[in-house]
Amino acid sequence: MGFHIPKTHPRYESLKLREKIIEGYKSGITAIQGLIAHGRGECFDYLIGEKTIPPAIKAMRAAIAAMLLAKHPVISVNGNVAALVPDGIVKLAKVLNAKLEVNLFYRTKERELKIKELLERCGADEVLGVDDATATIPELFSERRRVSPRGIYIADVVLVPLEDGDRTEALRKMGKTVIAIDLNPLSRTSRAASITIVDNVVRAVPKMIELAKEMKSVSKDELRVIVDSYDNDEVLREALKYIASRLMELASKGVVLSFKT
Repeated sequence: MGFHIPKTHPRYESLKLREKIIEGYKSGITAIQGLIAHGRGECFDYLIGEKTIPPAIKAMRAAIAAMLLAKHPVISVNGNVAALVPDGIVKLAKVLNAKLEVNLFYRTKERELKIKELLERCGADEVLGVDDATATIPELFSERRRVSPRGIYIADVVLVPLEDGDRTEALRKMGKTVIAIDLNPLSRTSRAASITIVDNVVRAVPKMIELAKEMKSVSKDELRVIVDSYDNDEVLREALKYIASRLMELASKGVVLSFKT
């Protein structure tokens, strides 16, 4: 990390993440637009109190159950994910026996190769979507439409951290279960996804690894009950209610106290 941040700084963890995104940009992994997207997410992380909230845990359990039941689970990786949680995303893929695929909105061969090389350095055995993105997602016209015929194209369940709404909608139209990690419960991605985890990806991925290890011993029948009983609209409502309740509590105490919560 190029810029020294003292651990005593009250925004130490948040500033560390910013530096990771900046370093990702400097190394050619993250697009400059990714810095804007990270800032937008940071805003919503403030609203939930920068912690994993109960609706997110509920969504994570459903997500892990869906991935464990899947015949062809795939985890899609973009520049921000690669910059923030490369080790974690590789570990999660291994625990879930899922394929990893690079898929970028601002797509260049150089960025694809750099992300692939980073994931391989983190232990990935195979990274799709770089030299084999020969299939096309119907009704999608951005560069994200190009996918691997061995990965996202045939996947029944796709985890799409830090996604754009267009591709989420297009993947749903293809009949796929789409799992999003999105701090904004109002985004089109959150509303279009089958399962939405309203959390920061740096907290969600380690927790999902933990849950995946626990739930691997759960029977398929039990996993199916978890998936079938899941209601994404309800989970998004719970997230919004959590934010509203937290803001009302802070307002009643006085904004100055918000720094202590």
